[in-house]
Amino acid sequence: MAERRRADVRRNEKALLDAAAAAFVAAGVDAPVRDIAARAGVGVGTVYRHFPTRADLVVAVYRHQVEELARRGPEYLESEPTPYAALRRWVDGFVDFLVTKHGLPSGEALHKYFLDQLLPVCDELLTAAGIKDVQALEFMHAIGNLCIGGTDERYDARRMVALFLAGLTA
Repeated sequence: MAERRRADVRRNEKALLDAAAAAFVAAGVDAPVRDIAARAGVGVGTVYRHFPTRADLVVAVYRHQVEELARRGPEYLESEPTPYAALRRWVDGFVDFLVTKHGLPSGEALHKYFLDQLLPVCDELLTAAGIKDVQALEFMHAIGNLCIGGTDERYDARRMVALFLAGLTA
C-alpha cells in the first residue's frame, strides 16, 4: 500500500510540474495556482502540499525541465535514425525549455545545476552528430541568443535555430 501511495505522490508531482510549466508559458510565473491544479487534475491543496510557496514550485519546475532534457539526450540517440536527428530533436526540447524558462529564477545555484546537467548531454549529442569545433557551451549560448528575439511575433526563433543547425552541417 505504501508503494502505491508513493507512486501516486510521484505521479501527482510530475503532473503538477508539467502543468505548472505549461501554465508559466501561457501566463507567466504568476499563473494562478488554481489554473495549475486544474491542468494537473488535482486540487489546490495538493499543489500546496507538494510546493508550500510559489518560489518552491518555480524552482521545482526549472529543475524538472532540466532533468527531462538531460534524460532525453541519450534516449534520442537510441531512438532517432541518426545522431543528427537526435541532436535536432533535443534542440527542439531545449528551445521549448528556453521559452518556458522566461521569467523563471536564474540564480547562480540554478545556473550551475543547468550547466552541470545539460553540458555533458549536449556535448555527447554534438560528438555523436560529428559536429566538431563547436563546444557545448557556445552551442547552447547560440541557441539561447536566437531565442531571445522570440518576443517579436514576426520573429520565428525555431526557424532561426533550424538555419543555425543546417549551417553546422554545411
